[in-house]
Amino acid sequence: MSRAANDESPSKEIPMSKPTIAVVGASADRRKFGNKCVRAYLSKGYEVYPVHPNADMVEGLPVYRSVAAVSVAELDRISVYLPPAVALRALPDIARKPAREVWFNPGADDPGVIAKAQELGINAVVGCSIVDVGVSPHRLDH
Repeated sequence: MSRAANDESPSKEIPMSKPTIAVVGASADRRKFGNKCVRAYLSKGYEVYPVHPNADMVEGLPVYRSVAAVSVAELDRISVYLPPAVALRALPDIARKPAREVWFNPGADDPGVIAKAQELGINAVVGCSIVDVGVSPHRLDH
């Protein structure tokens, strides 16, 4: 239940906005982890911003061509699903968008990518961002 802006009763809370995540390497193919990540975070109440240079829609959401194009000033998370060579090229763009943490999922977690991310000041986290949010990727196979 929301409250009116002029109601200053201390017993009522203002609802917080949804946490945010950009999924870099999002895919319309439901078998791919870039799609499973979008679905997992949607199911957990996140505002999800799919990022892919050549896609238009993923799971009914508009796709952004780059992380820099995502329409929020700051993100809670960025989750990367890119091969290492592509991830390296995407890092400067990722570094320009403030995010609390950037997850490098299996396959994107190359040591050279992580070292470059840290060099750019990115708070790099190595691991599966789907599992971290409490979803089994294998339960998303349908």
